[in-house]
Amino acid sequence: MPIRLLIVDDHDVVRAGLRRMLEQERDIEVLAEASDGEQALEAARRHRPNLVLLDVRMPRVDGLACLAKLRSEFPEVPVLLLSGYDNPTYQARAVALGAAGYLDKTAPAPEIVNALRSVARGESLWSTETLRKLSGAMATPRLPAELEAALTQREHDVLKQLANGLSNKEIALALSISYETVKEHVQHILRKIGVADRTQAAVWAVRNGLV
Repeated sequence: MPIRLLIVDDHDVVRAGLRRMLEQERDIEVLAEASDGEQALEAARRHRPNLVLLDVRMPRVDGLACLAKLRSEFPEVPVLLLSGYDNPTYQARAVALGAAGYLDKTAPAPEIVNALRSVARGESLWSTETLRKLSGAMATPRLPAELEAALTQREHDVLKQLANGLSNKEIALALSISYETVKEHVQHILRKIGVADRTQAAVWAVRNGLV
């Protein structure tokens, strides 16, 4: 069965490069392109791809938010993430949200093509080693919803940014607060929701519908 692909990336040059690369493959047809998550959802509804190649960090609706919506609306369509960020928080969220795999944008062309074919066959690209690294985060218990009320509004804001993969410095810039204040909020959040690190906090946020 031919692969009918939707490419989603906010950089024109990346999309063009992927399209040129895949034009040589007889079994892969690029149905459509999109530059953010909102366009991706519209394109998926219009073109009905059987595979989505999705960037992580994009404007408006980012890749991970888009992944959640795609998996909800098109559960039979596998989604492969392609990112320039080797970020365990992104990877843990991707696993939790049902992505078929997570590839680095610097991967050679044959590796990307083979990954697309593997995912199209229903295979998972998550290696045992990667899943082992993320196992602590994925085993984070689903804490009672009432514990969420213990977070202040500012802690909610920080947790959402953290779950989106931002560093403390990026969170400080996004929320117009100091770096030290962000560090304090992160420590309070980890203690209040009962997790050990940022990756577990991100998974907790996904499971409790904060992002």
